[in-house]
Amino acid sequence: MSDVLPVQFSKHLDAFYEFLRNEKGLSIYTQRNYKRQLTTIAEQLVELGVESWQDVDAGWVRQVTSKGMREGLKASSLSTRLSSLRSFFDFLVLRNVLTANPAKGVSAPRKSRPLPKNIDVDEMGQLLEVNEDDPLSIRDRAIMELMYGAGLRLAELVSIDVRDIQLRQGELRVIGKGDKERKVPFSGQAKEWLGHWLRVRNQLAKPEEKGLFVSKLGVRISHRNVQKRMAEWGLKQGVNSHISPHKLRHSFATHMLESSGNLRAVQELLGHENISTTQIYTHLDFQHLAQAYDQAHPRAKKK
Repeated sequence: MSDVLPVQFSKHLDAFYEFLRNEKGLSIYTQRNYKRQLTTIAEQLVELGVESWQDVDAGWVRQVTSKGMREGLKASSLSTRLSSLRSFFDFLVLRNVLTANPAKGVSAPRKSRPLPKNIDVDEMGQLLEVNEDDPLSIRDRAIMELMYGAGLRLAELVSIDVRDIQLRQGELRVIGKGDKERKVPFSGQAKEWLGHWLRVRNQLAKPEEKGLFVSKLGVRISHRNVQKRMAEWGLKQGVNSHISPHKLRHSFATHMLESSGNLRAVQELLGHENISTTQIYTHLDFQHLAQAYDQAHPRAKKK
């Protein structure tokens, strides 16, 4: 490496790679990835006129990040590059080569997280036409009706205990992200099929099992089991879309917003802390929000 990069750069990189190999015990693949990322960064810094690692500050780190963006590097790749650089600078701080890590305050651009397409109302009706009367089929329809009827996360659904359900009132207690508790209403088909399931649950559940939904082994159903069964029902019912728990939650949010236009209510039902999350989740554009504000806010109306 020393014949490619100035010794002020290469000697510290070589020491870092030895540290990764001997003290951290990282895999060959991970070591190679660090080398690839850090070599690229070092070459760019030399090209920009930086003479040593001690001369690198947050401004230089941002320049390297900007260069990667201009070259069309994906957000995930830029994040990996910055992560490698932070680890390397932490090592240099540990070895007293640097007094502080100049990459700590520099963040990579946010990764775009594509949302799943929602299932339209007709396809949802097709999916939920499960009329088989064995306990597992009743359980599966109750799960799908409740996920779509209440907009639950998969983790929330799996963690529900029998005691969390108030069937007559149509209320459900769930523990969401950050261990935050909320009450969620449900009615109609979700209420009807949950009632069917509660009547046959004892045919599967072990006596001591508290979980609302159980597997054929009689214990609380797993995340993977729910995902697998939903995908199977999608194929069995002839639905074109791949069926997943998150897609049912997304469809709940989209259909509720389309029919009600009440963003705040949908936010509360989904258990979102910030309304911006709900806005993105439901593909609601800013123009729609602006129009709603102009029409509704007393100080926004033109005289």
